[in-house]
Amino acid sequence: MPVFNQHRVPDRIRTPEERPVTQVPASARPTRTEHDLLGDREVPAQAYYGVHTLRAVENFAITGRTLADCPDLINALAAIKQAAALANRELGLLDPTRTEAIVAACEEIRAGALHEQFVVDLIQGGAGTSTNMNANEVIANRALEILGHPRGAYEHLHPNEHVNMGQSTNDVYPTALKIAATGAIRQLIDAMAGLRASFAAKSTEFADILKMGRTQLQDAVPMTLGQEFGTYALMLREDEARLGEAALLIREINMGATAIGTGITAHPLYAALVCARLSEITGIPLETAEDLVEATQDCGAFVQLSGVLKRVAVKLSKTCNDLRLLSSGPRAGFNEINLPARQAGSSIMPGKVNPVIPEVVNQVAFEVIGNDVTITFAAEAGQLQLNAFEPIIAYSLFNSLTHLRAACITLDVHCVRGITANRERLRASVEQSIGIVTALNPYIGYRNATAVALEAHATGRGVYELVLEKGLMAKEQLDAVLQPDRLTRPQAFAAA
Repeated sequence: MPVFNQHRVPDRIRTPEERPVTQVPASARPTRTEHDLLGDREVPAQAYYGVHTLRAVENFAITGRTLADCPDLINALAAIKQAAALANRELGLLDPTRTEAIVAACEEIRAGALHEQFVVDLIQGGAGTSTNMNANEVIANRALEILGHPRGAYEHLHPNEHVNMGQSTNDVYPTALKIAATGAIRQLIDAMAGLRASFAAKSTEFADILKMGRTQLQDAVPMTLGQEFGTYALMLREDEARLGEAALLIREINMGATAIGTGITAHPLYAALVCARLSEITGIPLETAEDLVEATQDCGAFVQLSGVLKRVAVKLSKTCNDLRLLSSGPRAGFNEINLPARQAGSSIMPGKVNPVIPEVVNQVAFEVIGNDVTITFAAEAGQLQLNAFEPIIAYSLFNSLTHLRAACITLDVHCVRGITANRERLRASVEQSIGIVTALNPYIGYRNATAVALEAHATGRGVYELVLEKGLMAKEQLDAVLQPDRLTRPQAFAAA
């Protein structure tokens, strides 16, 4: 792999105070002249991007995060440009020499080269045009080098005429988002599966530990700690399946739609051909949308995916709420389980340890829920044949995917694997709880059970001794009924 010149984001988006004092003045740096519809501009000679990217960098200093921070999106763009070049060559529209150079440049980018040249802010106006042009220019200039020409010599190979042949931002950008999101979904599912396995392992470990279940934070009926942790594993498994379903929806692409879905400037056979080549390159079984006009304006697949991510976030946050509550204390709370101590919890209270891992996962969940609101509004705000707000959809969607993945890994490695149970505390809570009287309903009747519960609550005496004292059940029968395996699952009873 050749070594390419490295280039930073142009200094014009930095304040003068941020620039190193030893920096060479911009006026003294070598440049090349490029032209667009607004006129001539001087582009840094060593840059692989061109005038369109330069203007976008100047216009959109919004987040400080550029396309280079999203390598999956860059790789998706390169895959699309590679597939388009191959399709156009097969159709006789692009000559073999230019095709080979474009393909070679795209393969280098997909291998990790030149990512630093993707300098446009992730949030941008223009429905993603700046992203598409950034890709076109970098690929064109690298292809020119491969052909033996200097960067900017577009008379030999042009970013728009050759790299962007048969394309528009309006089909390239959403297709790139879908390809990149597919990989991110896989990574998130893998992280969720790891977390699920840890919860399942704890479910097995805690299978014999009896505790009191609660409803409305009040004592309910007995269950095992293993059952409680098993529910967390099951919730994750269900959401993995929902994510898989959402991933299927984003395999439908609109390549060949060009500007609004009518396919203007594209060959009649191009849409099917580019989809086939793109599927081969990415390994994703992509499909061309049935109606490209509809597909070009519709962001429903992104809304659906974001909704599933919100579902994951909500349920994951609820699980973390439980972990914080069950571990609360250690003296004045539930104190049923112990979370691994990760760091000192206070600058003023010695010995305090906080549930910092569930807390950070909660905060990621809040962000994902907010991102879903943003994506919903952005999808709704589209007008007529195009949605101009896909950049904020992309930004929010990838934040949700990547942050949820990191949160699952963090919760798994730094918390769930190290959870221990306070067995004595759990056993005592069952023995002292009035809630076990519910298990006696089928044997002594609701009226007697209520009377026992009221007396136990008023006197502080145990349900067990009151039932025996009143002669409501024989000791042998009572002991059998209050066994953990009978308290925590359905039982067959004789008819009254």
